[in-house]
Amino acid sequence: MNSIDRYFGVTASGSTFAREASGGATTFFTMCYIIFVQPAVLSAVGMDFGSVMTATCLSSAFATLLMGVLARYPIALGPAMGHNFFFVYTVVLTMGIKWEIALGAVFISGVLFIILSFLGFREKVVESVPDSLKQAIAAGIGLLIALVGLEWSGLVVAMPGTFIGLGELGSPPVLLTLFGLTVISSLMALKVRAAILIGIASSLVASLIFGMSSFDGIIAMPPSIAPTFLKLDIWGALSDGLFAIIFI
Repeated sequence: MNSIDRYFGVTASGSTFAREASGGATTFFTMCYIIFVQPAVLSAVGMDFGSVMTATCLSSAFATLLMGVLARYPIALGPAMGHNFFFVYTVVLTMGIKWEIALGAVFISGVLFIILSFLGFREKVVESVPDSLKQAIAAGIGLLIALVGLEWSGLVVAMPGTFIGLGELGSPPVLLTLFGLTVISSLMALKVRAAILIGIASSLVASLIFGMSSFDGIIAMPPSIAPTFLKLDIWGALSDGLFAIIFI
């Protein structure tokens, strides 16, 4: 245990193993929405829902493991929501590019990103971005995720003219969402460290009690990854001249 403490610098950073475990659990439960949102978005272009879900879990777990073990940084990694929507609604649905070719463009851009990281170019680009823009990007992503949550909960709905409007505030999903937000906000105001985790657990228990969700077990075989595994078309991405997409 001491060697683990020294390697990750838990005590040196003023933290404890219990606090790190609580933070890790909170991080997981607050970001695991991507397990369902990612396949729901990508399935709109014909990608298999179950396959994408399994790939999302595996890639996120692997990337987070590398971040923790190699970088020794307590940051969880997962698919970027902005990229998902750009991939589906701009590249595939609007530009009419097959998802296999678009996936090839994503792969090429990822390889280039890794190369630029090894060359130190990525750090120079990040350092050149003004702090105000960095903070704005983080705030923008947070607002996007919040809007997705509000939409899926039914708190806001699509409305012509104003684009969004209030949903049916008396519906069970909305009431459950308001209950969870109230618990989290109240506990955060009381400076309870596990406020978000407790709020998520409270919402889960409430949904089970009122029949809004069902318990079907803990362990099951994951869906097959075969429908999308290695289906990317790298040569198609190059031949179609998707250099602007790769750059973006």
